Amino acid sequence: MAGNSVTQRLDQEVHDFAMRTRFFHEDMTPGRARTFVRQHRLNTRQRNSVLKLRVATNCPDWDIRMRILDACTQEVIADEEHGGGRAHWQILEQLGVAIGMDLEGDIRAAKPLASTQMCWHAWDGLMSNTHWLEGLIANTCAERANIPGYGQGVMREHGWFGLERVRWGELFGLEGDQLDFFEIHGPADIEHSDLGWNTVAERSAELAMEDRAVEACRVNLVVWEGYLNGIAEAGDRADA
Repeated sequence: MAGNSVTQRLDQEVHDFAMRTRFFHEDMTPGRARTFVRQHRLNTRQRNSVLKLRVATNCPDWDIRMRILDACTQEVIADEEHGGGRAHWQILEQLGVAIGMDLEGDIRAAKPLASTQMCWHAWDGLMSNTHWLEGLIANTCAERANIPGYGQGVMREHGWFGLERVRWGELFGLEGDQLDFFEIHGPADIEHSDLGWNTVAERSAELAMEDRAVEACRVNLVVWEGYLNGIAEAGDRADA
């Protein structure tokens, strides 16, 4: 029962994040889309080659540690199960090319925004210097928003990246394989976030960490909100 209660509280934090974050509710624009490609490619690599590995290092459970490393491998080395052997950041590069971005001069030459760097510093504290269970929440809380049931409208029905499939398809006339980045993250993120949600439900009660786990989820989603707001603001400047 305690595990179920914690899961419900975590789910409420993700729903609140989906409802308040303006990136999900305002129009997708060319500037926001291109900025997302630049920043999220960098963010995927940073989180999965640095930050999430620190959570794995802190985790005393060998099986959970290996599952964290397997999820990181899909993101930064090769996803044989969902991505046809491509890393997720490589699939994001292909999405950028499909919307007219130059691979070398624009996507790979991009630097992190000041807002992105600030979020990396925040996550460093939340993932490197905390209990492994809190770090595990930091690994998975935003991926949870890719699962249906949070927010409203298309996002509630199909998840965050289900929303982006619709928005990017309409904005740029994309279809099929061109939208692979958003397609693979449905099943991949269910798998990755279930690791965090189920483990927290099982372990937080025995460790007397229910409140700390929920607070870790809330704080991490505040950082994610700032990350996405930074992308929106930079994209709006580019559109202007």
